[in-house]
Amino acid sequence: MKIAIQGISGSYHDQVAKIYFGNECTILDCMTFDDVVLSIKDGVSDFGVMAIENSIAGSLIPNYSLIDKNNLKIIGESYININHQLMVAPGVKIDDIKTISSHPMALLQCKDFLKNSNKLILEDKDTAEVAKKISKNNLTDMAAIASKKAAEIYGLDIIEKNIQTIKNNETRFVILSAEDSLNSNIEKNKASLKLILNHSNGSLAKVLNIFNDNNINLTKIQSIPVIETPWKYSFFIDVTFTNINDYTNAIKNVKLSSELFMEFGLYKSEKL
Repeated sequence: MKIAIQGISGSYHDQVAKIYFGNECTILDCMTFDDVVLSIKDGVSDFGVMAIENSIAGSLIPNYSLIDKNNLKIIGESYININHQLMVAPGVKIDDIKTISSHPMALLQCKDFLKNSNKLILEDKDTAEVAKKISKNNLTDMAAIASKKAAEIYGLDIIEKNIQTIKNNETRFVILSAEDSLNSNIEKNKASLKLILNHSNGSLAKVLNIFNDNNINLTKIQSIPVIETPWKYSFFIDVTFTNINDYTNAIKNVKLSSELFMEFGLYKSEKL
């Protein structure tokens, strides 16, 4: 089984892929999320792993758009705690460092630590890629922010532990496919949806009441501009439920109240 991830060995996406699919899966490294999508669509990989939201930094809105634009299916999800470590080549001290580099999301999650560091901050495409670069080139004036696993793989020293601003830092990843569910026999209790509603008073409230009346719990709602129509928005919604019949009935009525309705995925929640 081939799994496309954004990043390389030791990245958080790599860890999620192995947790979800097992260590025997084949990981296909991609430097961008666009490359992950292409790998899935072209059939190079069977599935993909994509970060979608973080408890500190919020939603990765461009990733919602990628899933939408490319008609990908969400077949599962995984949550992991993100603990960022500051790492350097062996023997390097913090006073030797001139630059700190990592993925933009990791830098954002470590904002408080970095603003007091007096170092040059550089963005890179992947957390583990920076760790690999330091190791390969024996860079003694650069530090990476990455996972403990990355430090182990690339032989780096961790000089500051758990530097994320909020210590309870969790990221949600979605499992993507070009087709529907990986296992149709798994009990499904969560759905990811997209709605475009009529631009009229109470249109969103009406939909929310439909969910409420059918015992459907909204766990997320994210508005994203409809690019082709200024000041019009689509709503990306995650819902959970205990009875599939409640969900089916709710969706039937939501469709009647929507200009556009899409179901990105019906899958098992990792939080229930």
